[in-house]
Amino acid sequence: MFITLEDETGYVNLIVWEGVWSRARRAANGSRLLEVEGMLQKEGLVTHVVVKKLVDRSRMLGALVTHSRDFR
Repeated sequence: MFITLEDETGYVNLIVWEGVWSRARRAANGSRLLEVEGMLQKEGLVTHVVVKKLVDRSRMLGALVTHSRDFR
């Protein structure tokens, strides 16, 4: 699975192998705040994180309302 994150500094691609995805599918699909642990890789101007662990940290947001931005 590939996940692309964007902020004001640019993009980072998360590379999530099948074993990690199967253990963290619920967190990846349902969290409002996602903690990512992994190995940072840079190739030229492209930045990747090969993910080792995904954790749902949505509780930390409390009652804060968040909205997803759809770039389609």
